[in-house]
Amino acid sequence: MKKFFKEFKEFAMRGNVIDMAVGIIIGAAFKAIVDSLIANFIQPLLNWILPAPAEAADGAWAIGPACASFIGTIISFILTAFVLFLIIKAMNAAKNAKKKEEAPAEPTTKKCPFCLSEIDISATRCPHCTSELKE
Repeated sequence: MKKFFKEFKEFAMRGNVIDMAVGIIIGAAFKAIVDSLIANFIQPLLNWILPAPAEAADGAWAIGPACASFIGTIISFILTAFVLFLIIKAMNAAKNAKKKEEAPAEPTTKKCPFCLSEIDISATRCPHCTSELKE
């Protein structure tokens, strides 16, 4: 069971899965903006221009509540995008911090300046060409 959760964590933390999730959430928030635009502006305008017989006498369209609803939807979209940005930024920072913790290993070999063979870093004489090496 532990292996299953480890594999799931690796799958969920891959970049393309996170990008897809962010895209879906942003898409849903943008859909709310489009729905609000249609429901609060375009549809009432069309109803006003082409009123149904029962609504012909009224014909009034209250712009205030429609604007407030639309602006509220835009603010919701911006806040959703900002929170997702902060979450992704924190995840990337955590991922990069983990990579920085792994310090590069100290070299264990060096090249002989005469024959360019790999030799032990503490060697004073090359085993290949028998040249004396300076410290």
